[in-house]
Amino acid sequence: MASTLAFHHRSLFTLILIIMMIMISSLDFVSSHDHLIIFAANSAQTDHDHDDHKPSTSSSSSSSSLPFGFLKHLEGSKKGDKVQGIDDLKKYLQHFGYLNSNPTQTQQVTHSPTDDDNKNNFDDPLETAIKTYQANYNLEPTGTLNSQTLSKMMMPRCAVADIINNETRMRSGKKTSTATASPKHHGHRKLLGREFNHVSHYSFFSGEPRWPSSKYSLTYSFAAGTPSEAMDAVARAFQTWASNTQFRFSRAQGNTKADIRVSFERRDHGDGDPFDGAGGVLAHAFSPTDGRLHLDADESWAIGEVTDAFDVETVALHEIGHLLGLLHSSVEGAIMYPSIGAGLTKGLNGDDIQGIRDLYNVAV
Repeated sequence: MASTLAFHHRSLFTLILIIMMIMISSLDFVSSHDHLIIFAANSAQTDHDHDDHKPSTSSSSSSSSLPFGFLKHLEGSKKGDKVQGIDDLKKYLQHFGYLNSNPTQTQQVTHSPTDDDNKNNFDDPLETAIKTYQANYNLEPTGTLNSQTLSKMMMPRCAVADIINNETRMRSGKKTSTATASPKHHGHRKLLGREFNHVSHYSFFSGEPRWPSSKYSLTYSFAAGTPSEAMDAVARAFQTWASNTQFRFSRAQGNTKADIRVSFERRDHGDGDPFDGAGGVLAHAFSPTDGRLHLDADESWAIGEVTDAFDVETVALHEIGHLLGLLHSSVEGAIMYPSIGAGLTKGLNGDDIQGIRDLYNVAV
């Protein structure tokens, strides 16, 4: 009798153990599909093939070779210093609009070998540029390359400049009152018959380009070879914008030319703004009504929050904001904030939605 009971207890324990293992396996299966890695980076491939838009599938590069890694050794640099690598910092700030990259005719005529000797000088224009960068990223504008500033600069980010033609600015928490509000930017709103102030952080491209009212229904297409999971993620990003704006998006059918073209590209891909391999700039898109959206095929891309990979939908959501006319925002929670870390997802913020409403003069 006792042996029979012991046998039944063992059988019951074994059955419970099997059921638990099945449940755990099922959870792992669900998790792996919720957070799917589409493809990994291949920093070694630098030649762009215009007929091959497929992302690479090999392992990612080491952190020491990341495009923005050169900034790390500049920590603590300040005006008056001369440090090897300052010239590269100046090029970084020129790319993102903080330093003038086009010297005047006078500067070109008077250029001398001495200028090359001074290119690594931490000069007044560089200090001013860093202060502007720090203000845009909600840091104390010291003009010194402290650890907080370098941490921001080294983050993977959008390739679109923060400042364009020295005419645009990421708004840094400036409150706009009803007395000083621009009619274009709607510094105040009326709620239940009463006006109130709000803080504007979003920004627009120079000249405030936008889609005409006759083009609020836009079509999009994907380059050949784009993974289906990536296409689904980008489609979800379009739908998110459609749910919060007057725009409607649909995938172009057949050989119809689409208003928006989405593709994965590598390095120099013919648009004048080459990518830099894994870990630097992630993507870029053009202002209305150009319609080009490019993602860097050398990055590690995923669906959802996957360690060391970038969420396709989150990055697409940001770039679609550019396609609609938004530039960058100084609100870290906004989708139009320039940087995004690996393993993170993000949605639209009130600042993003308000920016589109203001640009297109849509009443609340």
